[in-house]
Order: sequence, then C-alpha cells, then structure tokens
Amino acid sequence: MHLPISKIKGFQLAFLLSSIWLLGCTPDTKNTSNSSPPNIILIITDDQGWGDLSKNGNTQIATPNLDRMATDGVSFDRFFVAPVCSPTRAELLTGRYHVRSGVYSTSAGGERMDLDETTLAQVFKQAGYATAAYGKWHNGMQPPYHPNARGFNDFYGFCSGHWGNYFDPVLEHNGKIVKGKGFLTDDLTNRGMQFMNAHQDQPFFLYLPLNTPHSPMQVPDRWWKKFKDKPLPLKGTLAEREKELHTRAALAMCENIDWNVGRILEEVEALGIAEETIILFLSDNGPNGHRWNGGMKGTKGSTDEGGVRSPLMMQWKNHFKAGKTIPQITAAIDVLPTLAELADIPYPTNYPIDGKSFKSLLLEDHPQWEDRLIINNWKDKTSVRSQQYRLGHDGQLYDMVQDPNQTQDIASQQPEIFQQLQLAKEQFLKEVYTELPQKDTRPFPIGDPQFSFTQLPARDAQVEGNIQRSNRWPNCSFYTNWIEPSDKISWNVEVLQSGNYEVTLYYTCPSVAIGSSVELRLNNASLSTTIKEGHDPPLMGMENDRFERGESYVKDFKPLKMGTISLEKGKGALELVATDIPGKEVMDFRMLLFHRVE
Repeated sequence: MHLPISKIKGFQLAFLLSSIWLLGCTPDTKNTSNSSPPNIILIITDDQGWGDLSKNGNTQIATPNLDRMATDGVSFDRFFVAPVCSPTRAELLTGRYHVRSGVYSTSAGGERMDLDETTLAQVFKQAGYATAAYGKWHNGMQPPYHPNARGFNDFYGFCSGHWGNYFDPVLEHNGKIVKGKGFLTDDLTNRGMQFMNAHQDQPFFLYLPLNTPHSPMQVPDRWWKKFKDKPLPLKGTLAEREKELHTRAALAMCENIDWNVGRILEEVEALGIAEETIILFLSDNGPNGHRWNGGMKGTKGSTDEGGVRSPLMMQWKNHFKAGKTIPQITAAIDVLPTLAELADIPYPTNYPIDGKSFKSLLLEDHPQWEDRLIINNWKDKTSVRSQQYRLGHDGQLYDMVQDPNQTQDIASQQPEIFQQLQLAKEQFLKEVYTELPQKDTRPFPIGDPQFSFTQLPARDAQVEGNIQRSNRWPNCSFYTNWIEPSDKISWNVEVLQSGNYEVTLYYTCPSVAIGSSVELRLNNASLSTTIKEGHDPPLMGMENDRFERGESYVKDFKPLKMGTISLEKGKGALELVATDIPGKEVMDFRMLLFHRVE
C-alpha cells in the first residue's frame, strides 16, 4: 500500500510518506567489515522515560554507564517508540507498526503478535546466531506465540505485561515453572552474562527486556536508601500530578538499571568481544509517572512527544564514531532493518516493512538521508511526526524545533503543513490501522507440536457467575470469590496436536475448602480432581513496595497435579467448573499448566 504522493505535492517532506507503507525492503548487501558477523545485545527497559538519565539533564539521578554508552558510542536525539509496552516490543521485533501484527492491547490476548510475523530473533537465528531472551516478553504466552517459538533458543523471565514480585519470583525457563534468584533485574542481567560467556566464540543475539522501572515499585535497599528522602527540585510538566515517592522509587530503579548495564559493558570488554558486539539501549515508552522529562508533553500512554520519545544509545567499538549524536528522527520500527544490514543478513521483503535502516546515519559522516514521517498510534489516538513538526492526536500542530514542549498550536498559521500531516494520518488509519480486525477471534493454543508446555493463566480467561479478578489489571491477577456451582472459568482454545496432557492447577484455599472438587472440560474430554490439602498463604508484595501499587498483589500458589487428559486436535471452550463445594468457597485460581506426555 503506497500513499498517493500526488495528493500532497509541494510539501518538502511528503515524497517520503510512501516509505511508511513499503511493500518490501531490500537490504544493503555491502559488507560493513570483513570480520565475522557482529554479536547483538539489545537492552530495553520498561517505563523508563527519556528524562530518566543524567546525560539528558536530570541532575536528580546518576547514570554513568548509560552516559558512557553515549560518550563511547552513538546517541539518537529523537528516537520514537509506541506509547505502551507490547506495541513497542512488536514494532521493535518486526520492523512494522504494531497494528499490522495484531497487537491492540497489553493483556488478555491482545498483546500477541500474529503468527505470520517474522521477528528479529528469527532473522538472526536463520543466519546462524545463538539467540536468547531474558526478561519481560509481553507478546504472547502460549506457543507458537511464546518467545521460544519466535526465534529465541533460550527464554527466562515472564511473558505477562507486568509481574507482581521482583524478589525471588516465580518465573519460567523455556516453559517450565522455576524460581528466580534475588532481585529480578539483577537476575536477568546475570543470565545475559552467562549467555554471553557460553557463546562468546559464535555470533549471538541477546535480547534483554528488563522489567523496571515498571510497577510494582520494588528496588533493593542499596539503591533505595539514596532516594528515600531525596529532594526533587526538578518537576514534571504537570507538577501537581507528580507523586514524589513514586518518582524516588523510579529513579532508584533506574540507577539499578544503570549498574546492570555497566555489568554488561564490563563483561563485553572482559571477554574481548567489544569490537565484535553491537550494544543497544532504549526504553519502551515514556515515564510511568509525572516526573521530570525535559519539559515534554505527555507520559506513558500518550502519543505526544513525552509519551513516545525514548533514549537510544548504540555502541560498536571502532565501528561507530564515539560521541556522535544523530539528529534525524528514527523509531523502533527501524531497528530490525538496521541491525540486519549491519550484520549483512537478509530480512523479510514479502510484506510491508515500515521501518527504514539508519545504517548510513551510524557509519557515514555526511549521509544522504531523506526526511520521513513516523506514526505514533495507540488505540484511538494517532499522531504524526516529521523532522520539524508533530500533528497531535487531537488535531493540533506543533513546531517541534521552536516549541519542543508542544505549547502553541500553529495549525492555523501553517494550513498546508497541517493538511499534509492530516492526510498522512488519514492514510495510516485507512490503509494500516484497518489491518487490525474489529474482533479478535484468535484462540489460545494448547499443545504446539514443537513444545511440551502450555500455560493458561487467569489473565487470559473469562468468568461467569460470582468469580472476580483480584485486580482490574489482568496481567498478574488471579481469580477469587468462587463460591457457587454455577460459577465458571473458561478459555477459547485450540488444541494443535492430539495427545495426552498432564494438567497442573495452581491454587490457594483455606482448610475449610478441603473437599472441593473441580472438573476440566473440553468438547468430549474431561478431568476431575479434589482439593485434599489446604494452602492459604497471605498476599505478598506490599512488604517490598516502595510505593503503593495499582496492580494485584500475589500469592504463593500451590501446584496440584490434576491428572492426564486426552485432547483431540481442534477448537472449543475449555471450562473449569466446581462439582462439589463442601465449604463456602472453592479456591483462588492462578493458572493451568499443560504438559504433553507420551
């Protein structure tokens, strides 16, 4: 789909609009060097704003390692992502606007990338790279949406949009439920360093989607003590809405991030692979609070500058010019074509790649770079950014050079520019946004032939009757208030391979609920079990929170092996119902785990 350029003749940026809807992208086949293919380390943080770095003028925080990435490598002045988590991850991994890949939400299945998408990991895996992802995935849990099915040989972390506990949490490793070690961000970094050591003699792609500073606002004492009572003279654009305790926690978490990035940088040097390794650092959206962000308008969730501007630093020793700053606008959709071209490996050209390789910006002193437009979209809000202007989602036009904080609407003064950006917005909504179906009919798969485990969490389920979520935000929630035989938990599923599946149910209940019986049903198959052991741990999380969370607290859920169920390939409604309730309740429910057995 190409934009009809003739309709916007005369605008100095317009001839580049068609790049937004290219039907393919041919990689530059010129070798970057004669050496072996470069390693890739891609670090993305969760809810860290552009202003949460000392290099960007925040005197309330010290991020020396991230600052050093800019000094020793290249920094991007205006790099843009999506307004929230899962869309940015989808754009980063596919080089395409998130709506093309079916991502429309951050939970309950709407975060999944369509299965016909090709990811950055698949591109590099196909080229012979060892691949790993450690952290927050947030683009689908059940294979073939799972990271192990999207190009990552090794995965450790969580697939949900947020997690309820950052200290020794329950996680997964390649589908198996495991226990984390220590503070989660440190643990993920440790895994990354172990992977680098194990694969230092072959090309590797390491994806580190770190979990902080997303809430819950948990951080070890080592980092918290500096900020607990720290004055905060720098304020956000809407200072009256800032919660200082939240800001202090976020900044402490960002200093912990910086420390972990420093460990990665030091390990690369210690292994002697700095000249063979490209390192990237960015965030997935604007700050998760009204804290200082350079005076920009908007925070997480907004399509204004402050909601979508992210830091991006890239380092490749003796390849990238140290200290270089790139003023041209770039975006998450550009990362896949850029890394593929830097590594001299092909990437998909059989469908629209919205991104544009910025290899020339990195390697050339005077690159030929034509201006372009970048779309920022989240649900019913769409803005358009050119090098100089931003058309806001509400129809206001801003000169981002003269007015970077979006204080003055100049639409009436620049009617031609306004019309041209408005046309680009309309074209996006007509030709790209319409690729997103009106209704998500994708079932949750069980039993991908290539993988042994499938998780079905409470997050993805629907309920009937009295059952309630532990919190309005589904991602790390569980179900409670299961009190009547008519109450039901269900999932719209598709069994991908017929077979026998061992089912484990994760629950809590008081001793008075012992004797409760539940039955799992799918089409003609069923499996029953009875609760024989009470397990009633308290809610957890608040003891480690530095600021009261808005999401669910968590529990230590107990695994109960229900038995083995024989499932036939096909679709249906998987239902979990109570067949006997001797007490006042059945259980609190967290998850089903399916393990295909011979």
